[in-house]
Amino acid sequence: MIKLPQWDDSLINKYNISGPRYTSYPTALSLESGYAQSDLVDAIAHSQSRALSLYIHIPFCHQLCYYCGCNKIITRHQSKADVYLDHLELEIVAQAPLFKDYQVEQLHLGGGTPTFLTTAQMTRLVAMLEQYFNFTADAQRGIEIDPRSLADDMLPALKTLGFNRVSFGVQDFNDQVQAAVNRPQQVEEVLSLLKQARELGFKSINMDMIYGLPHQSVASYRDTIAQLIELGPDRVSVFNYAHLPERFAAQRKLKEADMPGPQEKLAIFKQTLEQMTTAGYQFIGMDHFAKTDDELAVAQRHNHLHRNFQGYTTHGNCDLLGLGVSSISQIGNAILQNEKDLKPYYLAVTERHSAIHKGVKLTQDDIIRAAAIKQLICHFELDKDAFAKAHSIDFDDYFADALTALQPLADDGLVELSTRRIDVTARGNLFIRIICMCFDAYLQQQIKNTRFSRVI
Repeated sequence: MIKLPQWDDSLINKYNISGPRYTSYPTALSLESGYAQSDLVDAIAHSQSRALSLYIHIPFCHQLCYYCGCNKIITRHQSKADVYLDHLELEIVAQAPLFKDYQVEQLHLGGGTPTFLTTAQMTRLVAMLEQYFNFTADAQRGIEIDPRSLADDMLPALKTLGFNRVSFGVQDFNDQVQAAVNRPQQVEEVLSLLKQARELGFKSINMDMIYGLPHQSVASYRDTIAQLIELGPDRVSVFNYAHLPERFAAQRKLKEADMPGPQEKLAIFKQTLEQMTTAGYQFIGMDHFAKTDDELAVAQRHNHLHRNFQGYTTHGNCDLLGLGVSSISQIGNAILQNEKDLKPYYLAVTERHSAIHKGVKLTQDDIIRAAAIKQLICHFELDKDAFAKAHSIDFDDYFADALTALQPLADDGLVELSTRRIDVTARGNLFIRIICMCFDAYLQQQIKNTRFSRVI
């Protein structure tokens, strides 16, 4: 098990900078236009895996949450989902034959709000997937849920359709915060849904929270996390809100003056960390927690944890195929992304049955650096000898620049560097993104061109 984070205010003030979340390396910012279906075919040919994780993006939401930076479409017209499923089917029919030798071990529906779909539409989607792809009998099937807009018959329908994992977007339980971000909800309705999910036998229940929103304070968020702990989800994500109004128009509706300042945000996270770990949750890393008997926590303790575009996961052996608008695939040596806007997506799948638009083909250097970053961000340690043997390199020579960049972090006690190992300390695991940045060959150019979220 990783060491519990040790809070050091001086280091936090020094190192609380912006950086990538490393759900991939290279990150999505490295994707370039000009990629197409032929690149997917080539990637499959070069992949060593025949296990598949499917991600389906459902972009629709009934109501706009002002903080949201996801790819979404706000509408009350349910028929738009039928049109979307028509085009998604075109994409599925075209892509699935390429994966006839694959077994689907994971399915995840994200958005937007996947449960914008009616039970009939959801049934249609799952039937399409099961018709064209080969699912293992025990495949993980997960879905993101907005508790406020869930139809009464949806949870039982999802269980009947084989879903065994649900993730509730909660964000906060405070009425003033919820009103400010246009997301009012009641604790009672979340509790009722969680109880129903347990009674139906869902294997894992996740809750997503956000800190840094208007009107949040140390006191208010303490109450929110206490309520969360009382509900007892299996996994919890506590995301740091990134206020980027120049990128996301809806965020302009939020008043920065109402948001907790940088120091209070840090105090909120510190308190959350203490509350969650005291309650018996394992700190997985960055902003993720899991009960110690959850598969995510077990995988981390056994050095099997993986990270991809869905975050931390237990199926590192899988290629990832994304279907739907804006979705990202990682197959073999390629990362590929579909058209990000709905009209171009519809046109692409209608005319050429593929919406692949951007991508990057991984070099051998990318693959080696990705492996180092994944090992550190998932397990907070790296055996240099074992890594060098696995990748046929001289570690210190190959990563000379990274080791030089790590030295100031080592001087500050964030990492321990030895002849054979790199170990992230209890003082350093809050800064794992910065430690990983030392291995990132693309970062300097990206820093000039973009804004990341702060690492804490």
